[in-house]
Amino acid sequence: MLLGSVLNPINSTIIAVALVPIGSALGAPASQTAWLVSALYLATSLGQPVVGRLIDLFGPRRLFLLSTGLVGVAGVVGALAPNLGVLIAARVLLGFGTCAGYPAAMALLRGEAERTGRDSPGGVLTALAVANQTIAVVGPLLGGLLIAAGGWRTTFALNVPLAVAAVVLGMLRLPKPADGAGRPRHERPAAQLDLPGMALFAATLVSLLLFLMNLHLRDWYLVAITVAAGAAFAARELRATTPFIDLRVLGGNTPLLATYGRALVAYVVAYAFLYGFTQWTEEGFGLSPFHAGLAQIPMFLLAIGVSVVSGRSRGVRGKLLLGAAGQIVACVLILTLTAESPLWMLLLVALVFGVPQGLNNLALQNSVYFQADPERTASSAGLLRTFAYVGSMIASSASAAAFGHRADTGGMHTLAWVMLGAGVVYLLLTVFDRTLGRGPAPDTRSAT
Repeated sequence: MLLGSVLNPINSTIIAVALVPIGSALGAPASQTAWLVSALYLATSLGQPVVGRLIDLFGPRRLFLLSTGLVGVAGVVGALAPNLGVLIAARVLLGFGTCAGYPAAMALLRGEAERTGRDSPGGVLTALAVANQTIAVVGPLLGGLLIAAGGWRTTFALNVPLAVAAVVLGMLRLPKPADGAGRPRHERPAAQLDLPGMALFAATLVSLLLFLMNLHLRDWYLVAITVAAGAAFAARELRATTPFIDLRVLGGNTPLLATYGRALVAYVVAYAFLYGFTQWTEEGFGLSPFHAGLAQIPMFLLAIGVSVVSGRSRGVRGKLLLGAAGQIVACVLILTLTAESPLWMLLLVALVFGVPQGLNNLALQNSVYFQADPERTASSAGLLRTFAYVGSMIASSASAAAFGHRADTGGMHTLAWVMLGAGVVYLLLTVFDRTLGRGPAPDTRSAT
């Protein structure tokens, strides 16, 4: 499950250092290669809660094997892509293919907790967070190594052996559902799945993300579609016997809603740094893809250390506050950088970003595990990723708007102001959230 859960972050981050080589090879500017980022997150934002709900109903094994197999297919398509359009299609397939890993892992953890009676899997949650954090941060370095060895196509081909390994391990190790398990409890699967609710959710999310990809007043109709589809979705879910997303329960779970809000703004900062700062180190500062990835090693090392040490405690308030402070300090440091800055300044920025990278993901993940309705653990985990991906889409749109055709220093400073604003919102959402308390993440399951 650790291997399956890292397929998404490795594809999310490895592309960061490949955007410039891909653009050079295919003759595409930064505003077009940004679709390689947006396409994956558009597909994953939609797929995560849908696949998570399917996992809640049918069990993790079959969904994991099917989705992970799609990752291998996407790797082949991307490695052989003749143009940017096919490459974007491969990223869409990767987005849908990587949807099952994380929700399936959270569902298995919940199942084991119920089986053993031990509802405090702190070590396993930490291992899951550290694995995702490790891959997310080491992705640019790995991408640089692959590009130096065999060109940018190797960053897609990597998915083939990873998918094969995950599928084989899944077939051998994932528990098979017992007789009668993993099937809908109602006679009509369509009613259990709430297909109309899923369709309206998809319309709402796709129109919103398409608007965020390229913010412009001429696309006002996308906002109108989002509002209309969202209203129809809410009306449907409030009437449905078995809703896709139980808005009554979710609306009464204030701690979980606050966690989703924090995830959105936290990932605006994280992904703007990952993509925007990395592009600037290549085009604005002059590093090669390999050295741009190498420059993030300090963040990788500190993030892993912070995750391992802080994972010993279930408390989240301190982690969130320190993570917010780290984001703000790093953004201020970026505002001081120029093309003539010494290399050690870039390394210092990466080091400071290691603190929120190590803390935020772990704290948000632990919060969802203890705040979510146990029967909807996988779909709740999927929604956490959806909010994170909406944040990443905002970051991608902000990066494209700030850089235009080239990732220069002025654009990097503009993006840093956006990141700083999001970091301040994250801090305020944490400071004024009374539900966090000072101890472990609140357990709201009795209320749901």
